[in-house]
Amino acid sequence: MAIEGASSRLGLSLQQPDGRHRALLSRRRVVKWLEAALQSPAEITVRVVGDQEARALNLAYRQRDHATNVLTFDYQRKPVVVADLVLCAAVVEREARQQGKPLLAHYAHLVVHGALHAQGWDHEVDEASARAMEQREREILQTLGVSDPYADTPC
Repeated sequence: MAIEGASSRLGLSLQQPDGRHRALLSRRRVVKWLEAALQSPAEITVRVVGDQEARALNLAYRQRDHATNVLTFDYQRKPVVVADLVLCAAVVEREARQQGKPLLAHYAHLVVHGALHAQGWDHEVDEASARAMEQREREILQTLGVSDPYADTPC
C-alpha cells in the first residue's frame, strides 16, 4: 500500500511524536532520501524519538546503555524491504552541532544510513564492509546534494 506523498515503490509511516524537527523532516524530504537509498520496494517507518526512548531501545536490542543517533530494525529484505528506522532528535542535533554540519544534512545522512542497514549493509562486520558502506552513502548523498558526511569524521 502506497502512502500519500510516497511513490508506489515506497510505503512510509513518518512518526514525530514531539514534533521537535517536524519542519525539517517533511514527508517529501524523507521520501526523497529513502528512495535514493532503496534498491527495491519498501515499507518503512521512520520514527523520531527523545533520549529516553532511544536509550531504552538501544539497551534492549543492542545492550548499549545510551541513546544513539539511528537504530534500524529490519524485518524483511526481499521481495520488499520492511523496516523501522528510529532517530533520536537530541543526539542527531548534538552530533550535527559538534561536527559543524547542517542539521538537515545530518538527518539525510542518517536516514540513508538506516535504509542501507535495512537492506543488509553493515559497517560493523569488518573494515572493508565499513569502507564499502561509507562509499555507498557518499554516492547516494551526492545525488541528493549533501556533502560527504565522512570528510572530517571517519567511521
